[in-house]
Amino acid sequence: MSQVAFAVAAHPDDIEFMMAGTLLLLGRAGYELHYMTVANGSCGSTTMTRDETIATRTQEARDAAGVLGASYHEPLVDDIQIYYRPELVAQLCAIVRDVRPEILLVPAMHDYMEDHSNTSRLMVTAAFCRGMPNYPTDPPRPAIETEMALYHAMPYGLVDQFGNAVRPRWCVDVTSVADRKREALACHRSQKDWLDRSQGLDSTLQAMDDLSTAVGRMSGRFARAEGWHQHAHMGFGPGDFRPLQAALADAVCLLTDEGSTT
Repeated sequence: MSQVAFAVAAHPDDIEFMMAGTLLLLGRAGYELHYMTVANGSCGSTTMTRDETIATRTQEARDAAGVLGASYHEPLVDDIQIYYRPELVAQLCAIVRDVRPEILLVPAMHDYMEDHSNTSRLMVTAAFCRGMPNYPTDPPRPAIETEMALYHAMPYGLVDQFGNAVRPRWCVDVTSVADRKREALACHRSQKDWLDRSQGLDSTLQAMDDLSTAVGRMSGRFARAEGWHQHAHMGFGPGDFRPLQAALADAVCLLTDEGSTT
């Protein structure tokens, strides 16, 4: 059975902004890749109807997953409908049991937007319940006994919901896949005007590059990087289980108070 990495975020283009470089490197390392956004992007337009927006953004996400070489999973809810509720946990746990990821990439737990932080909480619970035979999923799926490591991406803007700067624990060098990361984000064509209007971004591609460069500076080693915090291991795997760090080896550094180490 092949090793699997699964990236789950809130909206179309979230994976490309904060996770895609690491996902691409895991693909190079031999991992089977999977891609999902919990929401369908329904609110991401000021000019299209809801149905037009969903259709457009779903196709853009499919195209981006293709660029990344990842299997695409359909979204489950509209934007601003990602709430921490049992029905959604049951649906997501069924997907986790089907995909059987060894590495699960999820959003930051503390982010400026509730859809992002709620997705993080939902996925932690869905993954935690994967091995519980008495936990019913929707649709029904049998429990699985797997070791899994969860990694939380950096919050968008590299600050928490209070505006405090967030520093990663681990940095992944994504310099070698920067062009492919940009190509994947460029698939989300409908979002340029929306983000220009709603968040004052002159260029989504430049904004992504700026984030990667900023995390690279934090690493003290890499030109462009993505930052991660590994979730506590209890309920997921052994205390020393760090498959992402093992798979990417020299492309990963640990940030300490004194600086970065390999």
